[in-house]
Amino acid sequence: MADRTYKLVELVGTSKESVSDAIDGAIRSASASLDHVEWFDVDSIRGHVEEGGVAHYQVVVRVGFRVSD
Repeated sequence: MADRTYKLVELVGTSKESVSDAIDGAIRSASASLDHVEWFDVDSIRGHVEEGGVAHYQVVVRVGFRVSD
């Protein structure tokens, strides 16, 4: 297996439903515009509170993609 080079981009996924949906949305968006997306890592989770409940989730996701040769 040859050595590979990767690049990272940082995205903020959002969802009114869940942290998981926010991550999935960020990965879908990255995969639609970047080739060779291979991994992600969640950097932070935050949200917006309204009337005593969670109204919106925000997840900072670092996405790694392989740089083409």
